[in-house]
Amino acid sequence: MNKGELVDKIAENASVTKKQADAVLTAALEAIIEAVSSGDKVTLVGFGSFESRERKAREGRNPKTNEKMEIPATKVPAFSAGKLFREKVAPPKSN
Repeated sequence: MNKGELVDKIAENASVTKKQADAVLTAALEAIIEAVSSGDKVTLVGFGSFESRERKAREGRNPKTNEKMEIPATKVPAFSAGKLFREKVAPPKSN
């Protein structure tokens, strides 16, 4: 599903126009990106949480020359799925 298909589904489920659904989705995504980029954690109960994580500096190799190189430390965005989301995707096995 791409953004356009998601907008269509939101518009249908919320009984709003596609233009309104797109505006709300865009605003929500921008708010999440802004919060995470400023170091905040965004938690949507049942869905998951978005946060910024530190990645340590490490040694890597150039695949063309096989030469060792230092990969600098950096921040990366991360998403952790919530319990309800995980269970919906992969229901627990019952024995």
